[in-house]
Amino acid sequence: MDYAQTLLGFLPGGSRRTPGLKELLSAAGAYLPAEQVDRIRLAAEFGAEAHRGQKRKTGEPYIAHPVAAAEILANLRVDTDTIVAAILHDVIEDTPIAKDEIAARFGDSVAEIVDAVTKLDQIQFKSREEAQAESFRKMLLAMVRDLRVILVKLADRLHNMRTIEGMSLTRRRAIARETLDIYAPLAERLGLYAMKLELEDLGFRALYPQRYRVIERALKRARGNQKEFLGRISESISAALAKAEIPAEVDAREKHLYSIYRKMLRKRSALAEIVDVYGLRVIVDSVDHCYRALGVVHSLFRPMPGRFKDYIAIPRVNGYQSLHTTLFGPNGLPIEAQIRTRDMHRIAESGIAAHWKYKSGDLSSTFGNAQAREWLANLIAMQESGTSEEFLESVRVDLFPDKVYVFTPKGKILRLPRGATVVDFAYAVHTDVGNRCVAAKVDRRLAPLRTQLKNGQTVEIVTAPGAIPNPAWVNFVVSAKARAAIRQYLKGLRRSEAIELGQRLINQSLAEFNLSLTDVGDATIAATVAELGMADVDELFEKVGLGERLAPLIARRLGPAATPASGDGESRAAPAPLAVAGTEGLLVSYARCCFPVPGDAILAHLSSGRGIIVHREECANVDDYRKHPEKWLSVVWAEGTERLFSSEIRIEVANRMGVLAAVAAAIAGTETNIDHVELEERDAQTSALVFEVKVRDRKHLAQVLRVIRRMPDVLKLSRTLAVRSRDDK
Repeated sequence: MDYAQTLLGFLPGGSRRTPGLKELLSAAGAYLPAEQVDRIRLAAEFGAEAHRGQKRKTGEPYIAHPVAAAEILANLRVDTDTIVAAILHDVIEDTPIAKDEIAARFGDSVAEIVDAVTKLDQIQFKSREEAQAESFRKMLLAMVRDLRVILVKLADRLHNMRTIEGMSLTRRRAIARETLDIYAPLAERLGLYAMKLELEDLGFRALYPQRYRVIERALKRARGNQKEFLGRISESISAALAKAEIPAEVDAREKHLYSIYRKMLRKRSALAEIVDVYGLRVIVDSVDHCYRALGVVHSLFRPMPGRFKDYIAIPRVNGYQSLHTTLFGPNGLPIEAQIRTRDMHRIAESGIAAHWKYKSGDLSSTFGNAQAREWLANLIAMQESGTSEEFLESVRVDLFPDKVYVFTPKGKILRLPRGATVVDFAYAVHTDVGNRCVAAKVDRRLAPLRTQLKNGQTVEIVTAPGAIPNPAWVNFVVSAKARAAIRQYLKGLRRSEAIELGQRLINQSLAEFNLSLTDVGDATIAATVAELGMADVDELFEKVGLGERLAPLIARRLGPAATPASGDGESRAAPAPLAVAGTEGLLVSYARCCFPVPGDAILAHLSSGRGIIVHREECANVDDYRKHPEKWLSVVWAEGTERLFSSEIRIEVANRMGVLAAVAAAIAGTETNIDHVELEERDAQTSALVFEVKVRDRKHLAQVLRVIRRMPDVLKLSRTLAVRSRDDK
């Protein structure tokens, strides 16, 4: 091991970006016995030898990365096996060393963790997305058996984000998006808030570097006055708590850049309008002191109505506990305050690591709360519902924080995702309750099964012994557990049952046109089956019965407008090629309130007489249609679209002569046609220009926006996105 010892001795260290072996051993030695620290050193030497000659994109020896990941975990005070696994987490993937050799040297537990983290590069997948989804599925299912797997993976991702500058721009953006979509929410779900906040800020900086720099510069300019202002408030609260004989620590804290950016997006506000970028944290000794401290704080500063949250009485799913309140500070500025005990603060910062058991072999309980254990157990049920991509999407939906708290008739509190319906509640109680659900009472009144629930409501589910899940439920449930259970049940139906069910659903949808399958005729049905590329009508019924095709869409194909002009069985004229897959044979319109283009995340809904209307997901106008989830369609952009799409951009410019011509020339220079221009004069200094342009896709539009943004007279640039109803919604 001479090579390894020499290499480890010269590892870059001492920095937060890439700590070296010295920092790792120091962090581990703070809580582990000497023999365990020696085991970590041996693992580092073994890893350095295994990765001999390998370098990272940054140019440093490869072993620097796993050592840095291990140091992140050592600061969380996890057990020795986890730290050793972090050091060796890339050995199976990137070196000839096999799992058996790791097990022989460092134990089966370490080998199992390393294997679970290893990507599935040896297996051939149809696409990169499928490979990533399958790898993620394997990691999460291994996490159910041993939570240390996800700790290693999160530490690996955190250090990769700290050193992401060595990657290409395209790769940086892809990794950053995955970090913000999956790993930061996963860290939050497991209560690892410190790690979650750093992952978010690093992901934000890599994905939107210009936006990150603008917000960072603005906060630095305002930081001096704000800190002095908060200092005086902290002193007044500390003095009041001391007078009330409540021992407490009062700290001012600055909000993270990504949380500020998300608030700007959510409220559609400029940075100057986001005033509560700082907050206070009060740490006390007991739960009783938490509530007493809240009274003291509210006696000093008036609380803002509707902004108080008691996460002590009703903890979050990940076990987080704290009192949150927003106060009217001096000059009316809002101040966010958190009040918690020292134990609550430790759990808030370290999550599952705060509950870790250090006794050898005792892995029976690594979570401190039953809700998080229940969520992990549900992963098993989710993964049985379909493909790896479906599983990944289900977990992605389920990772985001719960917002709705509702009660069972016996007073038990259930936490559900925002927008959850009565059916989601039924499946949250138990899968069998969801499967046999036929009706429900919300606050003792009968309510439709698609009713979206609100905080504080009491829900009672009515079941029937012979009831089965309705395939239409998949269109409006939002929880991963409900969606997985419905799909699993439907896939378990015998083919004959699925065919019978599909036929019945299509007949129900045809009833809107005062028709039935008998009235439609064999010629129309045969033409529809052929257009959809199916073998026979039974396959069509089966797919509808299994929820893979929507009965309302099939009914529209078979409706009066779909009937052949002649009775000789000739097929209808082939529809024109469409840009959105899944809408074949139907009229498709693109909403002019948000101007979707290929590459945008989209939703579509059925409109009477207008066919399919496609919106961008973030469009405010879709809110009106969320009351009718049965009309929503899951659509994707078709590949290889050749046509051009309209997009509208709004540009605020300095009001000088020739600026309109200059902007128009810049757009034309990107080989982009301009369909329409509007000029809105705002004041003597600035004007707003609204251009409707024709682009191929989101990439083409981004190129246009980059060119415009570089112009010296451009003050603000954005795509049109409706915030109120318009006549072309």
